Amino acid sequence: MTVPMLGPLTASGFAHKWCFLFLLVVLGLVGLYVGVQLSRHKRMLRFANMELLDSVSPNRPSRWRHLAAILLLCSLLLLTVGLAGPTRDVRIPRNRAVVMLVIDGSPSMRTTDVSPSRLAAAEQAGKQFADELTPGINLGLIEFGGSAIVLVSPTTNREATKITIDKLQVIKRTAIGESIFTALQTIATVGAVIGGGDTPPPARIVLLSDGEENMPTNPDAPTGAFTAARTAKDQGVPISKISFGTPEGYIDLDNEHLSVPVAGETLKKVAELSSGSMHNAANIDQLKEVYATLQQQFGYETIRGDASTGWFRLGAMVLATSALAALLVNRRLPT
Repeated sequence: MTVPMLGPLTASGFAHKWCFLFLLVVLGLVGLYVGVQLSRHKRMLRFANMELLDSVSPNRPSRWRHLAAILLLCSLLLLTVGLAGPTRDVRIPRNRAVVMLVIDGSPSMRTTDVSPSRLAAAEQAGKQFADELTPGINLGLIEFGGSAIVLVSPTTNREATKITIDKLQVIKRTAIGESIFTALQTIATVGAVIGGGDTPPPARIVLLSDGEENMPTNPDAPTGAFTAARTAKDQGVPISKISFGTPEGYIDLDNEHLSVPVAGETLKKVAELSSGSMHNAANIDQLKEVYATLQQQFGYETIRGDASTGWFRLGAMVLATSALAALLVNRRLPT
């Protein structure tokens, strides 16, 4: 039989601390047992002829005769801990949360420094992210360029998101701030209709882009990326930013051969301002790893769960061992 992991114990990790009062009973039993043994020894010394006893019964009782009683007391200690309701951290899938997947559709996303292209790779990894995300999370999809478009409102229907990801189009310019404001507005709208709690559902924005914001040119403008990031922090919505691409990217645009290296400084500042996280990916495999990491971070929540079962099982095992020791060693139940 496998003994379950019991985990570390702290004073704050018990649901019914008052049950430890039963330890007073255990201490009373210890005192009673010791008192009975001492009294029995005194009576034997008072009425027995020790020289005659040594000649008649040279083999004195073994100390093993106390084993059953010790095991009994240990089982009572374990059962008392179980009654006190020990708890432990348990990771469970989130069932009441909103995640907005925001993907850059600007012309620079057509570059092929990431095979087959930045946008195609983002689509492929995005579909895998939708597949692996905890089923109970409401996932929404936004594409942005010079404007932001809500393609899929937050839903647990993953097929709708995956089908729409395949239809992403190139949109001129890069308005990171507007995409964040659009995501925040969508989250607020969905949060108002999601039940199951007295507070808004936890939410996060996952924003993938390869360049700096150029609409507006000042990220501190009212609709700029930095302003939007501060608003996200005020609303308790962290932004996980993914900088996707390599420094060697090029694109042919309006009869010009333009360099479009991945730029991450704005994205990094946005993540910091929103109390979110920054990630970099130079190929599709790295992008999938980033998505897997994010899924583990916000796809689950940690709660305090019951951990008493292991203590009860162990206590029962020790109690059974005590009874067995009493029958084999003392030929009777412990007293």
